[in-house]
Amino acid sequence: MTPPSLLNLDQFTLLVGLALAAIAALTWRDRSNPRRWTSGLFWGLYAVIYLAGDWLPPISAGLIVVALAALGGLGGVGIGRHALREPVERQASASRHGNRLFLPILAISTLALVGSLTLKEVHVGSLLLIETRHLTLVCVGLGSLVGLVAALRMTRERPVQALHESRRLLETMGPAVILPQMLATLGLLFTDAGVGKAVASIATTTLPVDNPWMAVVAYGLGMALFTMVMGNAFAAFPVMTAGIGIPILLGMHHGNPAVMAAIGMFCGYCGTLMTPMAANFNIIPAALLELKDRNAVIRAQWPTALAVLGVNLVLLKLLMF
Repeated sequence: MTPPSLLNLDQFTLLVGLALAAIAALTWRDRSNPRRWTSGLFWGLYAVIYLAGDWLPPISAGLIVVALAALGGLGGVGIGRHALREPVERQASASRHGNRLFLPILAISTLALVGSLTLKEVHVGSLLLIETRHLTLVCVGLGSLVGLVAALRMTRERPVQALHESRRLLETMGPAVILPQMLATLGLLFTDAGVGKAVASIATTTLPVDNPWMAVVAYGLGMALFTMVMGNAFAAFPVMTAGIGIPILLGMHHGNPAVMAAIGMFCGYCGTLMTPMAANFNIIPAALLELKDRNAVIRAQWPTALAVLGVNLVLLKLLMF
């Protein structure tokens, strides 16, 4: 049983849900958004997942996810009109603050790193300061709050401006913002459905996996290709590891499991760089940068991704056996 703590992930999940609910309300009030009712419904339903996900019956949560997919897929999420400063004003503000603009962002990564290393098992009286199970995520949340306070203090803006800016960014990213969460569960669903066993059967009957090089190539390329299909290396990992990694690389060739897991995930990350399904890495940055070509980020990354994938396959063979 997890000991009680002062800070836990549920508190930050609640904050995210409240912020999404506020954004939904702002969207409903925005008459400049041609789809304000369906857009507000989308962000409102997304808020419900965070606010009440632990208490919702599975069927209700599933229906909400289906509704989110329908609203996003049918074009129900629109963009309103946001008041932005003139480019000259923004340039003047950037020049005035200089590199200090990066301090709020650095606060997130700094607190996440320092907190993860120093705050484990820290007690306040009889309570843990931060729940151990989600220590890093809670530290990321703390860093985000510190970064928010620092940004507001630096720019002398009101806290409500953070909500307005959050709404602008979410509307710019659109429904793709929920794709990583959906794809993260896909690997578990595939594993439960027996996809890993099917992959193992295909690999052993069609490829000479008794050859270590072929087994490594099948696993590494499989990680990259499955990641390109699913958009998430974490989703591809259980499928490929159950299908090829454990029975062939470990069981047949007695490889090092730590090397297999580490470099195998790196192979998956190479696939992440080459697929639009990895929306948070490739499509969302293109939208935020207002690039005309939504695949511009992928076009810039794929040569490097292929080169790194080749190096990973060599390292996997040399280091694992």
